[in-house]
Amino acid sequence: MLITLFFSLLVSSVVATEKDSALPRLTDTKAAEAFIDSAEVVVIGFLEGEESPGYQELVSAAKRVDSVPVAICTEKEVLADYSLSSDTITLFRKADNHQENLVIATTKKLEADGLVNFITINEVRYITEYNQVTAVGLFNSEVKTHLLLFANRGSKEDTELKERLGALAPEFTGKLLFVLINGAVTSNSRSLGYFGLKSKDLPRVGIYDGSSDMKWLLPAGEISTERVREFCQSFLRGELKEVKQADAEAKTEL
Repeated sequence: MLITLFFSLLVSSVVATEKDSALPRLTDTKAAEAFIDSAEVVVIGFLEGEESPGYQELVSAAKRVDSVPVAICTEKEVLADYSLSSDTITLFRKADNHQENLVIATTKKLEADGLVNFITINEVRYITEYNQVTAVGLFNSEVKTHLLLFANRGSKEDTELKERLGALAPEFTGKLLFVLINGAVTSNSRSLGYFGLKSKDLPRVGIYDGSSDMKWLLPAGEISTERVREFCQSFLRGELKEVKQADAEAKTEL
């Protein structure tokens, strides 16, 4: 009886492990489109099958980056629909309508750690917290203008403002990236100084345009959805061009 129970549990454990390690399989373009639309950032492994180079590494990476849904697609017709010609691990994100491709054949060393880095670096969301990792994806984006929310993590306004601006961000997809800069982090003091701000001045909102290397601060006051929307729209209409630049120290990277 005990032996039977032991083998029963062993078999169940193996089945569970196999099930847990399997990635969702997308069978056609419609399924791929639905998966891409299901979250702000998703990853699809366009691979020949589970024996293909990169599959096991992708499974391992998916377990470590559980904030990003991951699936696999083995249909060659679907690869063509996304302008792919060979096995590729692709990250799709809504914030700037971007498709970041990691072509397996041209990757020198394919490891789970590398895939985790690939995902986290490019995990740009409707509102992305700035740090050394996300900075790479933010500044590599084709969208060079950032709406910056300067706030101190843990403050009473922090969570509410992040949710408020995160809800506004989709209106400016492909035009501005919304970025949260935590003023409580010492390394971010240079970013604040670039706008003439100190931690005690927060929360504040600004715009940085990487193409022109110009910046603007929303005048102090309530950070409402309406004010921030009008601030962004004024920039896009070119109405901020004549506004005096935000006071700042010598130029430095954000």
